[in-house]
Amino acid sequence: MTAAARPLVTVQPLENDMATDGGAASSNSLPLPDVMKASIRPDLVTFVHGQISNNARQAYAVSKKAGHQTSAESWGTGRAVSRIPRVPGGGTHRAGQGAFGNMCRGGRMFAPTKTWRRWHRKVNVTQKRHAIVSAIAASAVPSLVLARGHKIEEVPELPLVVSDSAEAVEKTNAALKILKQVGAFTDAEKAKDSHSIRPGKGKMRNRRYISRKGPLIVYGTEGAKLVKAFRNLPGVEIAHVSRLNLLKLAPGGHLGRFVIWTKSAFEKLDEIYGTFDKPSDKKKGYVLPRTKMINADLARIINSDEVQSVVKPIKKEVKRAPLKKNPLKNLNVMLKLNPYAKAAKRMALLAEAQRVKAKQDKLEKKRKPITKEEAAKIQSAGKSWYKTMISDSDYTEFDNFSKWLGVSQ
Repeated sequence: MTAAARPLVTVQPLENDMATDGGAASSNSLPLPDVMKASIRPDLVTFVHGQISNNARQAYAVSKKAGHQTSAESWGTGRAVSRIPRVPGGGTHRAGQGAFGNMCRGGRMFAPTKTWRRWHRKVNVTQKRHAIVSAIAASAVPSLVLARGHKIEEVPELPLVVSDSAEAVEKTNAALKILKQVGAFTDAEKAKDSHSIRPGKGKMRNRRYISRKGPLIVYGTEGAKLVKAFRNLPGVEIAHVSRLNLLKLAPGGHLGRFVIWTKSAFEKLDEIYGTFDKPSDKKKGYVLPRTKMINADLARIINSDEVQSVVKPIKKEVKRAPLKKNPLKNLNVMLKLNPYAKAAKRMALLAEAQRVKAKQDKLEKKRKPITKEEAAKIQSAGKSWYKTMISDSDYTEFDNFSKWLGVSQ
């Protein structure tokens, strides 16, 4: 994501400009510095802002003695109470209360805070510079400035550059006139109207009032008088171009601060931050970070003749692996593997049909009612068989057998 690369920026003239300040005699446009075209890195800005904002913290800690200013001892086991140390004595509510522990009323806190905690953070110099460059580039993108909540509908263009006569302003009413001339008064009014009392406990902790951020005025001449003129306007902040601060350029770690540059400050940007080809004059060895992609339109790159001439053609014929069928379930596949399977299956079916028919005939024969003649014939056959069985078991003609049986003569 980069700012739109506009070749020239118009220097907005002011009412009291002289011919030498920015009128017809001098040029009223400036080339856009390379820092405005640098890559915009919200991740880097958020990280660096979070780290350097820690450096304003002051150490705090609870008293070392807090929660331990009693001669409490545990009652030990066997008294049906917990083994937490208890306050000695009697005749008062305090006697017998638990002490010392962080779960006890009047006890110490868990892990008491210490003044030697690591409050401050060191951030790499190049990383800080990259973050500031990214914030400056974001201030040149109107959509990002609007998204941050600034009122820039009446501003003629971004980045907004005013003539150097603004640096000579001493009075606050003259500063207000300048803001009205360049269309920035609405944003300053928004900051003024937002001044309100903070909700919550912060009111008790020297953070009673809150307000939105207005425009940031960046000047280029040391000791310029505009500092006194603008410093009394709520929400409006002032910074020298060689001492730009990320906390002001991206308050809260959010890109897109509305910045008003004076002409002298805008002209110094290339000298301070360098260009994509030339290192900075003020910051030793610092070169602006290059974007990984000059053209972020991926579809255009992929469909370009240069890329399409070397890529492989589209595969229109897609060869898919055939679905293998189970020969145990699919007869056609089985016949391809074993042609005899058809005859074997036919023989098995015929044999099964014969078995079923034989069983059915047998059952029908058993279930079929018989005639009277057939019943008489079966009855006579049974009687004759019984007589034969009796005669076969009659051993009376054998004397020895009779004696053995004990039959009396």
